[in-house]
Amino acid sequence: MDVVNITLLGREFTLLSAGPYFKFNPSVSFHVVCRTKTEVDGLWKKLSAGGTVLMELGSYPFSRRYGWAADKYGLSWQIIPTDMEKLMNSGDKTKTARVTEAFLKMKKFDIAELLAAYSGNT
Repeated sequence: MDVVNITLLGREFTLLSAGPYFKFNPSVSFHVVCRTKTEVDGLWKKLSAGGTVLMELGSYPFSRRYGWAADKYGLSWQIIPTDMEKLMNSGDKTKTARVTEAFLKMKKFDIAELLAAYSGNT
């Protein structure tokens, strides 16, 4: 097994090559928060090229521009405008847990339901 330690934006990551035993899957994704439509579109084009689209880049009830893709190497990327990031990073663990529990049940995010979960009104 090969092990590599890297630092990205001040955070330490350990990367493991587990050969045929473990493959990349969407349960581990890099989230990239974008401020503009141009930034979202540019990253989407680069990261989805030659890969697999998991959720088409588009407008969803929870976000005006969102996409989820596995790149050509199989690494999963979620391109997220600041909308969703606000719900997930409020600093309130209870609210974050409720939103996470709600969106894990969804095929397509329902922002009204996520906001209700965030507020504790479910």
